[in-house]
Amino acid sequence: MDSQSLTAILLGIVEGVTEYLPVSSTGHLILATELLGYDAAKWALFNIAIQPGAILAIVVLYWRTFMEVLQGLFRLEPRAVAFTRNLIVAFIPAVVLGLAFGNQIEQLLENGVVVAISLIVGGIAILIVERLARPVERGGVSGVSLRQSCLIGLVQCIAMIPGVSRSGATILGAMAFGVDRKTAAEFSFFLAVPTLTGATVLQLAKHGGAMTSEDIKLIAIGFVVSFIVAIAVVKAFVAVISRIGFAPFAWYRIVAGIAALAWLGMR
Repeated sequence: MDSQSLTAILLGIVEGVTEYLPVSSTGHLILATELLGYDAAKWALFNIAIQPGAILAIVVLYWRTFMEVLQGLFRLEPRAVAFTRNLIVAFIPAVVLGLAFGNQIEQLLENGVVVAISLIVGGIAILIVERLARPVERGGVSGVSLRQSCLIGLVQCIAMIPGVSRSGATILGAMAFGVDRKTAAEFSFFLAVPTLTGATVLQLAKHGGAMTSEDIKLIAIGFVVSFIVAIAVVKAFVAVISRIGFAPFAWYRIVAGIAALAWLGMR
């Protein structure tokens, strides 16, 4: 197996492990390319294009939920309508800001220092929210209010800064707005489907024409690896946060961010 295929496997593992944890998958992929000496610009599109592997993991794990919602929509069941409404409302801010500031966001995708600082600040924010939040059991995504969904969607946009973590922003934002941990995590999982799909389609539309057959092969490898790894990670993640919360992820972010800053400073 050639070195580029091994790189694709490694980055696919990083994506699968970190996409749904509040530690920033994009940030880790950027730092991984920096740490291993890869050309960040060369692998930037790859890092976005393999995200559908993690998306597919959610569709597979929660296929019954998606099927029930789809069937419920045909019957206009209130819970199915509320579920769909909440995700659409939360998704809209990311669409607007992504289209408006896409070029500026792309420039940040090659900045390891921004990632490191975001990891530290995000870790501190998690500890604060964990201590101060007073979440209430919502009974699932359909039990989240329209106002809460709007606010969660706005908070998700902060994750356009590499290192912030889309899942971390949405989960902790939801908890800060009164949503229980399990529902907040599932809201983040389901919201990832349209958000990551939109980001991937946008990047492929802008840069896909320049892809070679080798690029497509590497993306396919990363896709499969991230899918397999993400399935295992999501199952474990829900169990962990239900028992002990998010503090371990917060301290990991802080330590990783400090280590990354130190390493980047010594290069």
